[in-house]
Amino acid sequence: MKSKIKDIALAPSGHDKINWVKNFMPVMNAIEKEYSVTKPFAGKRMVMTMHLEAKTAYLALVLQAAGAEVIATASNPLSTQDDVCAALVEGGVTVFAHHGCTMEEYDAYIDMALDCQPDIIMDDGGDLIYRLHNERRELLPKIIGGSEETTTGVIRDRALEAAGKLEFPMLAANDAYCKYLFDNRYGTGQSTWEGIMRATNLVIAGKTVVIAGYGWCGKGGAMRAKGLGANVIITEVDPIKAIEAVFDGFRVMPMDEAAKVGDIFLTLTGDKDILRKWHYESMKDGAVMANSGHFDLEINIPELEEVSESRTQVKPGIEEFKFANGKKLYLLGEGRLVNLACGDGHPAEIMDLSWGVQFFSALHIVENHDKLENKVYVLPEEVNAKIAKIKLAAMGIEIDELTPEQYAYLHQC
Repeated sequence: MKSKIKDIALAPSGHDKINWVKNFMPVMNAIEKEYSVTKPFAGKRMVMTMHLEAKTAYLALVLQAAGAEVIATASNPLSTQDDVCAALVEGGVTVFAHHGCTMEEYDAYIDMALDCQPDIIMDDGGDLIYRLHNERRELLPKIIGGSEETTTGVIRDRALEAAGKLEFPMLAANDAYCKYLFDNRYGTGQSTWEGIMRATNLVIAGKTVVIAGYGWCGKGGAMRAKGLGANVIITEVDPIKAIEAVFDGFRVMPMDEAAKVGDIFLTLTGDKDILRKWHYESMKDGAVMANSGHFDLEINIPELEEVSESRTQVKPGIEEFKFANGKKLYLLGEGRLVNLACGDGHPAEIMDLSWGVQFFSALHIVENHDKLENKVYVLPEEVNAKIAKIKLAAMGIEIDELTPEQYAYLHQC
């Protein structure tokens, strides 16, 4: 099937971006070197729904070098980089995406990708698995398995499993140590604030930042906000995570109270309706809202429109909502992932680990699909260790090894 992208002439810029990130992704470089020879994915068709920027493009090209036929579509209309899509098409990857597509086009692109009849899927947020299990069930018999990149998507996968409705095995790439310890914490933490600062050009130091959710992404966002000099407030529903936030030195309170004092609000829960109309009504004039959860549901935008008098884009990535009393609130990136809607996403060194997890998740499926049940699995510990060792070697860092006696002592019955 022919690709659907904005303009193939944009490819040179996309190649430059991909070549740049390759310099900082030693795990993926090592994987490409090894598996472009053995080609374990030969004869396999992979559909990936991811944020289509340079680092994801390199993953697609490595999978292709390992023998796969790769079809890519976007997991967010605002994170797609058209020049990167063009470069992928020139490199032989089929792409259905363009920046700023409508939700109707977004859904159509996913269907076009699935029309290619994949053997393996790589999902980001659960859009592929939802479509396959609800609207494209005729494709299920051919699929041997898939992997999921996000916390939100893994929740959806586990819900299918719990209901006895999961039709093929899924690897929870998000739950691998080499993913969530780094991607969710350091990746989200840094790239979220890069997106906020790039869009607003405002100082963070001295401001009161409200972080909704203290999971791994929330921890990263809070840690970086604190490092930038902000006064950080955490809102939570989990009592254990709330205690952890207190012990980490943050104030904890309900959102109803935090709404009155925050200067910047950042949602990272993976749930919906974190900010509601009564919160908007009590917020300060000039408060800024951003989201780093997967879907654009955490900040309830219809209710924000309901309580405001006008909605105006005041600069790229920033919309102003003006109230009848003159108060103004600002929304970044249309409430979508601010690190990608207003920035370039996670650093290359972080995605190097995450894409290593994705590659080996797909490899695990190819090598073991006949033994796997229709369940959600986590990547074996030894594979995480392999990825980490490659990364440490590239960083010039050596670590100790257990002696045979120490290993035997730790593993004695």
